[in-house]
Amino acid sequence: MNKKIFANQGFAKEVVEELKKVSWPSKKETIRLTAVVIFISLIIGVYIGIIDILLTKGLEWVTKFK
Repeated sequence: MNKKIFANQGFAKEVVEELKKVSWPSKKETIRLTAVVIFISLIIGVYIGIIDILLTKGLEWVTKFK
């Protein structure tokens, strides 16, 4: 059991070492990229919503004749 604890501590140290090597984005860049993701998500959501409404209306129109 103690071997597992020591192995996990070694893994944690390696993770910390690797995280120190990461080049983290600046606060300004993070905010800008987050805004881009939100904007694109909204555009895609509206696009899918419009397609959903059109398909629903088309299906209602087709089934009305039966």
